[in-house]
Amino acid sequence: MAAREPEIITSKEKMRKWSRAMRAKGKTIGLVPTMGYLHKGHLSLINEARQHADLIVVSIYVNPGQFSTSEDLSTYPSDFYGDLQKLMSVSGGVDVVFNPYDLYDYGSGRDREGAEKRDSVKEVSCLEERGGGHETWIRVEKLEKGLCGKSRPLFFRGVATVVSKLFNIVDPDVAIFGKKDYQQWRIIRRMVRDLDFAVQVIGSEIVREDDGLAMSSRNVYLSPEERQKALSINRSLSRAKHAAEEGQINCKKLQDSVILAIQEAGGKVDYAEIVDQETLEAVEEIKAPVVICVAACFGKARLIDNIEIPAYA
Repeated sequence: MAAREPEIITSKEKMRKWSRAMRAKGKTIGLVPTMGYLHKGHLSLINEARQHADLIVVSIYVNPGQFSTSEDLSTYPSDFYGDLQKLMSVSGGVDVVFNPYDLYDYGSGRDREGAEKRDSVKEVSCLEERGGGHETWIRVEKLEKGLCGKSRPLFFRGVATVVSKLFNIVDPDVAIFGKKDYQQWRIIRRMVRDLDFAVQVIGSEIVREDDGLAMSSRNVYLSPEERQKALSINRSLSRAKHAAEEGQINCKKLQDSVILAIQEAGGKVDYAEIVDQETLEAVEEIKAPVVICVAACFGKARLIDNIEIPAYA
């Protein structure tokens, strides 16, 4: 049977019209937000969405609001044609690919050509200081402060804002987020709760390569040697969880073991922290369900991973 080709929608207005038409027919809609350069981890999110909705929308949009002045938006990996081929391979298919040119308003005089030139420079392309441009942001103030928020202070306001835009445009019944981006998943859940979005947010388990490396679009930046060294992340997390299972509930000792293993493999650790699964607050001993979250750099690839641990005490 030939793969089903999804409808490609680039206009916000057309996307809204499609969603309203499907809702009028009594259909439920599942949304899988992505920034493209899809891998098997993304495809697993689509399979999860199929369990909860009649129709599936996959958004492909590299969100400029998530990039700081030190990150080059123009070099983020992209392969739209390859993404479509992968989406067509999913059992049940995808109904719509929402691929907007831009979700932000930069004020008068910002035509498409000007926007294209903007994307080629190293800067956040939706700063409030750009006259007439985007200045409304959503912040989940407490949950965004720790973990990745320490080194990327603008990242989660960009995530929360663009996801709220997608929710307003696509109007899904359910949205699927990968738990590899654990802090992001918790932030979106809290945003939905606090702002009364009528969307069920589901976290899908981490999908790993055969050797244990968490699937990520950033893995393409790893050299073969760096990729082997990066396996230390998941291995150290697994050992820490096993130690907790054996009775080690002192979080500092567990964190130190993870940091040491990654550093010995040649990685530069941004953070390795044990936090409460709901509040993301640091804990000293494992007395309630926690998650060990790690961010580490190998070469120019910044990788994140985590492992959930129930309370053993």
